[in-house]
Amino acid sequence: MNKRTLTAISAAALTAVALSACSSGGGGGTAAADATCTNTIVNEDAPQVLVWAWYPAFEQVVDLYNQTHDDVQVCWTNAGQGNDEYTKFSTAIEAGSGAPDVIMLESEVLSSFTIRDALVDISEFGANDLSGSYTEGAWSDVTSGDAVYAIPVDSGPMGMLYRQDLFDAAGIAVPTTWDEFATAAQQLKDAGSGGVLANFPTNGRAFNQALFAQAGSEPFVYDKTNPTEVGINVNDDSAKEVLAYWDDLVKKDLVTTDDAFTADYNTSLVDGTYAVYLAAAWGPGYLQGLSDADGTAEWRAAPLPQWDAANPVDVNWGGSTFAVTEQADDKALAARVAMEIFGTEEAWKIGIEEGALFPTYTPVLESEYFTELEAEFFGGQQVNKEVFLPAAAGYSGFTFSPFQNYAFDQLTEQQYAMVQGQKSSDQALDDLQASLVQYATEQGFTVTE
Repeated sequence: MNKRTLTAISAAALTAVALSACSSGGGGGTAAADATCTNTIVNEDAPQVLVWAWYPAFEQVVDLYNQTHDDVQVCWTNAGQGNDEYTKFSTAIEAGSGAPDVIMLESEVLSSFTIRDALVDISEFGANDLSGSYTEGAWSDVTSGDAVYAIPVDSGPMGMLYRQDLFDAAGIAVPTTWDEFATAAQQLKDAGSGGVLANFPTNGRAFNQALFAQAGSEPFVYDKTNPTEVGINVNDDSAKEVLAYWDDLVKKDLVTTDDAFTADYNTSLVDGTYAVYLAAAWGPGYLQGLSDADGTAEWRAAPLPQWDAANPVDVNWGGSTFAVTEQADDKALAARVAMEIFGTEEAWKIGIEEGALFPTYTPVLESEYFTELEAEFFGGQQVNKEVFLPAAAGYSGFTFSPFQNYAFDQLTEQQYAMVQGQKSSDQALDDLQASLVQYATEQGFTVTE
């Protein structure tokens, strides 16, 4: 597989449309002269490291770093969120210039860039020395053997946010298993509230994948050190069990299938249409950012329902990292920034309190400050201690494909066909398997099933 093929794979996988290169170019030890810093540079004489990131309240974190470092400064810009940033990064990779020194990437797309030799293995700059400072699952998501391709920042261990007031009105007990969840959905419908227990978005992407993983699905086998080979098994029995479960709830009108993160979806989260929000640890912050028209909603948090309550499985939805790009001139300095910028409790207090981030950095994650936080929005409940910290501890990592965005797009297409009644849940996953095998083969991968 040659470089041209790798570029084509990533461009398709990241749905990268040709866009003009960003005005801020890469530059390593000193940010490029035409780079536009959103933040204030405190020490103009110090070398600058150009960072792309979209974290909430990140400018405060950058300001803190610059104020406490005389020998290096962060020049930060928001180049877009998610795919918008990835498209610009892809353009810069193809052009051979224009990339930042350090870039925020979701863990699920790391392989899509390592396969293009776009990211630096920062183990040579001491990154492995930090392995004990991060949760097992988060560290697993950014490493391959001894290679370290990014520093984990936040993560999304999953739980269940629910409306206690709606549960009480319908006489519903908090479900601890998926069987109980289905029973609760029927109870709510029978109560005639006009709403549903939850929403199953066909465009859920990593959300849907996490639900499959909880039942034991392992859709991909991929080693970043062996980039031309990929195992694909997206239609395994576990995934089929989960999708059939949700298809049954859809057919019984017990859940909706609204697209996630639209204006209508956001309204339904707070107006009582959904009694449950199956959420990652960043979900409470997202929920609190939405308006509650009458202020009467009583939200609480509970662990994610399990398939087998005696053998619980914890899963993760989302999570982001800092990676060093190959276009950084001073890779050691860039790696230092990636390792240090969220390496203090003060920086993390900004991320937690202003940005609703859930840390992977164990000195903060296990601190009394974080574990004992009481969430006023959840009636004073200690949602970290009771729900998300145990879920984070139980998550051991997940393997994504080197064309994950493409795989997610295909999953969305198949699930949409299912909820429209065009095919069964089993057929949807069988068709997904066939499409991904065909795509990977056409791109030059050796595929194992």
